[in-house]
Amino acid sequence: MPSTVLPQQRLLLELIAMSGDIAVLNIAKHSILWRTLDECGGKGWLKVTRISDGVHKASLLDPGRTIVREEFETGLGI
Repeated sequence: MPSTVLPQQRLLLELIAMSGDIAVLNIAKHSILWRTLDECGGKGWLKVTRISDGVHKASLLDPGRTIVREEFETGLGI
């Protein structure tokens, strides 16, 4: 597990890995969820795409999948 993965980032990556793409409303752009989405997106772990007014889709990218897979293989995932 890269040491730069914060607990909330790990949780979000694992949630998306288990759930598939997730929809995120644009209501609370300053929430912990949106900050974490922005952080993970900035690191290239996931991609956030606008699907309609006020609704976005968060999808894992290969580097994010690798983090989740490595954590589960080493027993660090939830």
